[in-house]
Amino acid sequence: MRLAVYCDGSVVVTTPFDLQENIAERFIKEKMSWLLSKIDYFKHFKYKYVRRYGRRDYLKYKEKAFCLIQERVSYFNKIYAFKYNKINIKNQKTRWGSCSKKGNLNFNYRIIFLPENIRDYVIVHELCHLKEFNHSKKFWNLVGKIIPDYPRIRKELKRDMLIL
Repeated sequence: MRLAVYCDGSVVVTTPFDLQENIAERFIKEKMSWLLSKIDYFKHFKYKYVRRYGRRDYLKYKEKAFCLIQERVSYFNKIYAFKYNKINIKNQKTRWGSCSKKGNLNFNYRIIFLPENIRDYVIVHELCHLKEFNHSKKFWNLVGKIIPDYPRIRKELKRDMLIL
């Protein structure tokens, strides 16, 4: 199941087709505190312009994002020397990046609009999943090798960069 709150205050619950309605309702009730905090958070944006990105933007910036990410992955991987399959640039609504079991590194094209320190954190984060496919202490130690202030950056990303 997935629960999303958007900047206009709308709430979307995504469930498997055959899931019983009462299970979804229980899930929403369990997440009520989180849900209300996100709705409250987006009230701060009521009179601010929030940029919406569309397919045209994706096509326009995809190659630029690929070049930048490829260069940064290469730079950071000189330290780690991890093997990866390929880099993909995607138009995702809820993720900045991901790493597949096949060793593919996937990044949201909007990463190019992030501040450099946050962008580098996302890239290093996904790169480290090639070695540790989890969020264990070993994983965070790998991230901290290059991004020692990752806890602060992570907090900043969660606080300020929720809108994709």
